[in-house]
Amino acid sequence: QEELVESGGGSVQAGGSLRLSCTASRNRWYMAWFRQAPGKEREGVAAIYTSIRTTYYADSVQGRFTISYDRDKSTSYLQMSSLSTEDTGIYYCAARTSADFLPTEFALARSQYDDWGQGTQVTVSS
Repeated sequence: QEELVESGGGSVQAGGSLRLSCTASRNRWYMAWFRQAPGKEREGVAAIYTSIRTTYYADSVQGRFTISYDRDKSTSYLQMSSLSTEDTGIYYCAARTSADFLPTEFALARSQYDDWGQGTQVTVSS
């Protein structure tokens, strides 16, 4: 397993913004962000096909979250805006080794990713 180092979590009031970062040891074909709320399954939030910067979003964050990738730094960013209490959870960065293009329905599937970060807590208060 290759290391992914996350940063940027924290506490914010509803309506606020946060930016998460995830740095890999080398460039990866896909980078993604997942989150897990207490008592719930881990769900895909956003992903990016880094070579051509195709992005994918869960319906729940579309228009509020933006994923990006800096190839020079091998770093993925998740800019989160208009946060609500429902966005609270542990956010995990993930990376995929294979270069095969993923159909949209698989881009946010846990099974498609090989390496995972340790997770960073995001808490949104009302």
